[in-house]
Amino acid sequence: MIPSILPTYNRAPLSFVKGEGVWLQTEDGRRYLDLGAGIAVNALGHANPDLVDALTTQANALWHVSNLYQIPAQQRLADALVEASFADTCFFTNSGTEAMELAVKMARKYWHEKGEPQRTRILTFEGAFHGRSSAAIAAVGTEKMTKGFGPLLPGFTQLPWGDHEALREAAAQADVGAILIEPVQGEGGIRPVPDQCLKGLRDLCDDIGALLIFDEVQCGMGRTGRLFAHEWAGVTPDIMMVAKGIGGGFPLGAVLATEAAASAMTAGTHGSTYGGNPLACAVGAKVMEIVADQGFLEGVRARAGRLRQGLEGLVAAHPEVFESVRGTGLMLGLKCKAAPADLVQAGYAEGVLTVPAADSVVRLLPPLNITKAEVDEALARLDRAAGRIGSDAG
Repeated sequence: MIPSILPTYNRAPLSFVKGEGVWLQTEDGRRYLDLGAGIAVNALGHANPDLVDALTTQANALWHVSNLYQIPAQQRLADALVEASFADTCFFTNSGTEAMELAVKMARKYWHEKGEPQRTRILTFEGAFHGRSSAAIAAVGTEKMTKGFGPLLPGFTQLPWGDHEALREAAAQADVGAILIEPVQGEGGIRPVPDQCLKGLRDLCDDIGALLIFDEVQCGMGRTGRLFAHEWAGVTPDIMMVAKGIGGGFPLGAVLATEAAASAMTAGTHGSTYGGNPLACAVGAKVMEIVADQGFLEGVRARAGRLRQGLEGLVAAHPEVFESVRGTGLMLGLKCKAAPADLVQAGYAEGVLTVPAADSVVRLLPPLNITKAEVDEALARLDRAAGRIGSDAG
């Protein structure tokens, strides 16, 4: 008999009833140090008092009205995002997947309105993850994501990671309208795109007149120590998707765009019933107020350096378990010689939560406001977890 919850998840045998900061607690009182943060969602930790206050204040006033009307909290958040980024305009969604759908529509509508409707092809990259909608799985194209879900939405070409010749050859095709990439791949195994490659993509798009789309759903909102990951390379996209951390745990996403890229998205071309509602945007505005502060971002970089240094020590101490550390900011990955699932399981035994990814990597995505003491505690627990695996291997 099928369960009442559709069985599409392989869930861990854990259930949490309370969260505070970087900690989660089960009903029987066990405490776990959360280095997953809901897969990079709880950017400011669990039950953050500033976010709780923003949410309850708004909840006591007004929950939902739809986008038939002006929403002051939405306007405040849009203004903050535009002021702090490359963008001229925003559209709010409930998730990164919805943001992906709009980014694709926006790019294709742009070319249709410019009189080049054939430029529908979007170039993507091996190892990418852009959500689980029909457009998102077509963009990734892997059998794992697409098997049984055909026919797939046409107009995507997947390119090998780091193959510049394949990129140049594909970009030369007359139907290419956009290039889509994560500045740091998350699900793909915490793989940062080198700064020079992001610059090269910007130059290539300018040369062929294509739009550059960044997916910063996981790597954005302060995760790398800058508000957005692409800032490290000194380049800007035409369109960008954000979600996860922008709501600090409340469902919220957005598409940010330049005026030119968004020019074809006029009244009636897209919409959302819930997207950008008062509750979500009240929380998102508070997240932006905190995370966009340069002093806060300096703190993220300092804590990230401490964590990175400690992880390098773990790799050296457990060469039978780990191969290397990769990533940037507080978006780090441990490349494992052992099965990543084994480290995740050993972490449960030591009261620390991590997130598996592709390419034999375990992701570490703690709240951005994790303290130095909590970083040290996390390292101690990871050390003990690795010790469990090492002893088993021995």
